Amino acid sequence: VQLQASGGGLVQAGGSLRLSCRAFGMILSEFSGNIWSWYRQAPGKQREMVATVTRGSGTNYADSVKGRFTISRDNAKRTLYLQMNNLEPEDTAAYFCHTIRNYKYDLWGQGTQVTVSS
Repeated sequence: VQLQASGGGLVQAGGSLRLSCRAFGMILSEFSGNIWSWYRQAPGKQREMVATVTRGSGTNYADSVKGRFTISRDNAKRTLYLQMNNLEPEDTAAYFCHTIRNYKYDLWGQGTQVTVSS
């Protein structure tokens, strides 16, 4: 199983991006049953949780992105999304998708870079 993230890029402050994370090789029951998250890591900083979506599609967000970011999932496509609106320079970071397999094993995507210019 591999997670492939895409959708990052360079955008001006106030702009929008939509990140995608496709789970290749994962069966539907596992994808739909897992909790999925987006994390980000800026240079010189620790990786932080940005948003989480549960198996029941409940969501949780970091305070810094509430009201601007929306996490969602398409189980049939085995794809996780992060819609990011009203981007700020402080959102500049590498963004990683994440899940835990069998309640034990961390699985990370390769990261996609988001750069927001002021």
